Amino acid sequence: MLYYFFQYLDSQFNIPGAGVFQFITFRAAAAFILSLLISTIYGKRIISFLRNQQVGETIRDLGLGGQQQKSGTPTMGGIIIILATLIPVLLLAKLNNIYVILLLITTIWMGFIGFLDDYIKVFKKNKQGLKGKFKVLGQIGLGIIVGAILYFNDGITIKEKLPLNQQITAENGKRVVFGDEHKSTKTTVPFLKNNELDYADAFCFLGNGFENYGWIIFIFITVFIVTGISNGANLTDGIDGLAAGSSAIIVITLAIFAWVSGNIIFADYLDVMYIPNSGEMTVFILAFAGALIGFLWYNTYPAQVFMGDTGSLTIGGIIAVIAIAVRKELLLPVLAGIFVIENLSVIIQVSWFKYTRKKFGEGRRIFKMSPLHHHYQKLNYHESKIVVRFWIVGILLAVFSIVTLKLR
Repeated sequence: MLYYFFQYLDSQFNIPGAGVFQFITFRAAAAFILSLLISTIYGKRIISFLRNQQVGETIRDLGLGGQQQKSGTPTMGGIIIILATLIPVLLLAKLNNIYVILLLITTIWMGFIGFLDDYIKVFKKNKQGLKGKFKVLGQIGLGIIVGAILYFNDGITIKEKLPLNQQITAENGKRVVFGDEHKSTKTTVPFLKNNELDYADAFCFLGNGFENYGWIIFIFITVFIVTGISNGANLTDGIDGLAAGSSAIIVITLAIFAWVSGNIIFADYLDVMYIPNSGEMTVFILAFAGALIGFLWYNTYPAQVFMGDTGSLTIGGIIAVIAIAVRKELLLPVLAGIFVIENLSVIIQVSWFKYTRKKFGEGRRIFKMSPLHHHYQKLNYHESKIVVRFWIVGILLAVFSIVTLKLR
């Protein structure tokens, strides 16, 4: 809203300083600061409200140290993250930008699913919350919507770099290095020199016109990533500060990718896919990062509030959609490695237990407990130490992910 207001002031009255709102970097920085202030200042009021409503977490006895002391801690704190993200975005972003609209849909959609789950746990006294099949249906539904919009919406295009012999100098003296905008199912493959993969190629066996079926595999991949990453974030939210801190690292890295992909100069310099209008996502992403960091003010050990599924499912959904939108989804196993490992630890544990029970008549475990962070708790590591070490690993993975811009 403020973007349009200051645009009007600049065009009609030429007020000094009003034009600064045209710059993505200024609005993104302002969104980060505003979301940080909202989550820290008003977060305490929301926590007090949740406590007064007796929205407390029921802790299952898993035999972990310090676990029962957390019983009654307010949950549904993801509301803080959502509000602290949406308010700056509505004020500072271009609301007609399709990427911003897509992220707003994701936030509200996943936030609603997570809220339902928390509501059932807290107010209906059902520890299982929303049934797993309904969660998965919600994630699949979002994946289909996101995939369909990214494929069929005319506002979502890419520009590919032209071979040197096809690059020309325009009348204004500028070198034209990118071709025309066009729709594509191409994505970026990390670590490779010729690093673009077209999902539509999976149907090349159909002969001429095979690219018309590319949307099928593109939407399937989108559904898989949205479901996997949102579940990974959900599993990571097990000890104080782990999910929020790890997510903030991932999100800030994605902000760099979004800004670079949407800036034709840096896209040319770094030889990455240029995605017109995607730079506007930087405003949303930094608002989201500010909200996560502000939430950590109350969520680090000992936590005054838990994000609940309201927060964790929303976080995972947003991260997945951003990565797909900037065509960096194949980098998620590295960048979101913490989520992936947490997911895999559960899959491995459950699979091995079922296999050994069937073969030996007794289920055996690889980890003392899954997800992985609980394994270290069982080894008597203090949760603060586990969280900080996971953050350090997350930072290393983020730096490595950024390096892939030139490492190929």
